[in-house]
Amino acid sequence: MKIEINHLAKMEGHASFLGALEEGNIAQAKIITEEGVRLVEGCLLGKSMYDAHIITMRICGICPIVHNLTAIKAMEDALDIKVSAQTIRLRKLMELAQLIHSHSMHLYFLSLPDFVNNEETLKLLKRYPKQAQIALRLREFGNSLNEVIGGRAIHPINNWLGGFKVTPKEDELKEIEDNLKSILKDAIIQAKFFAKLKYPKFNRETEFVTLSSDKEYAIYDGKIMTSNGMKYRVTEFNRKMQEVDDGEAMAKRALWYNSHFMVGALARVNNHGNLLNKEAKAIWQKTHKKKKVFNTYYNVLAQAVEVVHCVEEVENILKSLNVKKEKPVKYKVKAGIGIASVEAPRGILIHRYEIDSKGRIKQADVITPTVMFLGNLEDDLAKLLPSIKSLTPKARRNRIRTLIRAYDPCISCATH
Repeated sequence: MKIEINHLAKMEGHASFLGALEEGNIAQAKIITEEGVRLVEGCLLGKSMYDAHIITMRICGICPIVHNLTAIKAMEDALDIKVSAQTIRLRKLMELAQLIHSHSMHLYFLSLPDFVNNEETLKLLKRYPKQAQIALRLREFGNSLNEVIGGRAIHPINNWLGGFKVTPKEDELKEIEDNLKSILKDAIIQAKFFAKLKYPKFNRETEFVTLSSDKEYAIYDGKIMTSNGMKYRVTEFNRKMQEVDDGEAMAKRALWYNSHFMVGALARVNNHGNLLNKEAKAIWQKTHKKKKVFNTYYNVLAQAVEVVHCVEEVENILKSLNVKKEKPVKYKVKAGIGIASVEAPRGILIHRYEIDSKGRIKQADVITPTVMFLGNLEDDLAKLLPSIKSLTPKARRNRIRTLIRAYDPCISCATH
């Protein structure tokens, strides 16, 4: 039996699916990337170190903030730049805003149709107008916060090596803080709505890989942790992880000790859900208690729970943030190698650069979350296919699309 889906809609970028069942049991599944390789890493060679965070955030229009932050952190690592505590907290706010914006868009506009009879967007808006308004308000909140701190909502211009060009205005941050009660209420309503959806039954044990910190639900910094509790410095993880070409595929696949692995919201909640903020933890544990969840359809609910956590964390940071005017710290340009990682909405993002004594980029390597989880997604699909062989062709295709979209793939990032 051959299963082919020529266009996977409602996801970032262009891809298709090709699957096959032999004798009803042995399954093969492949995500075909329909975009050409964009060669961003090659475009960076010979450029100034100040261009990395400007160019790489153009890789994706949905998650530019995390590329911006990771590139800056990697260059600061190469130059041994230590930024202020205030700069770190402001950057964390930017990343929290990025997760709120990206997750909310994916939840309502991309994934929800799969759980309600695959309804078209206009019909969906009429059926769930309250949830639509909430999703839009949450997206706008994320954009507004990044505009205040980064100078622009989409491609920030204020974040820089060593700090911020201009210190965000305290009255604008206060205005954000004043709106948090209503925003948190929206996030909780959204998460509880997604908690009530009927998720398809599915189970396949896999390795979950995330950033990790003993002090907080890590998104900005920390060691990289696997679900068996092992922790690695980013340099060590990057050295041991294999990024492999997969035939004629435009996107690579990642391997950890010759196995695929999962990154993203579900991985984060599984690895350190105990560090979620109060309201977010309560929603997740009401559904799953403290058990690890190997049903990757629940990545959707994990995203909704993370939105609640992120809004709570924005509130925690703003309550204790006393903004003082600061200039970026001073540093000397020198030759060096730098690497950094943050948690993008879809999982771990790694940037690594080598620069010469004049600050020119000699080598650039960007490893995106979608590259990390594509192999795991295909393994999930291969496990799924035999269980849905008796469904009608339409129902079978819908179940496949639902699983793929639950991962929230970003093909633009994968083919950078």
